Amino acid sequence: MASKVMINNVMTEMMSDAEIIAEFKQRGSWGLYMNVDLKDCDPASIRDPEMIRRFIIELCDLIDMKRFGEPQIIHFGPNERVAGFSMTQLIETSLVSGHFANETNAAYLDVFSCKEYEPSRAAEFCKSFFGAQSAKYQVLFRD
Repeated sequence: MASKVMINNVMTEMMSDAEIIAEFKQRGSWGLYMNVDLKDCDPASIRDPEMIRRFIIELCDLIDMKRFGEPQIIHFGPNERVAGFSMTQLIETSLVSGHFANETNAAYLDVFSCKEYEPSRAAEFCKSFFGAQSAKYQVLFRD
């Protein structure tokens, strides 16, 4: 899976999850942010709100984040190019969000937390859950 980490506004080669968590703690960062782009997802999985709800719950459990309230899952889009479900899930340490694009069978997911988590593990889970043929992710430290 292709991935990059942003350190001091410079994209670097991927670090291991352990290295990312160590850097996060050493820097005293405010938050850890990851975006995941999934391509060629299983069409049925990204068009099913109950599947998306299950994804949110399982992802939060995997990265040990406590959900705050119920997930919001809404289908909308002003045109076919961007139409699909969007979702948000508040977590006690920030937010999980994403959008699923029907026309291209793509998913664009974000995890932001002031508590550390394992980005590559989370990204692999996202790819597997939605049956994506390809995935890339980036990690940023929010200082």
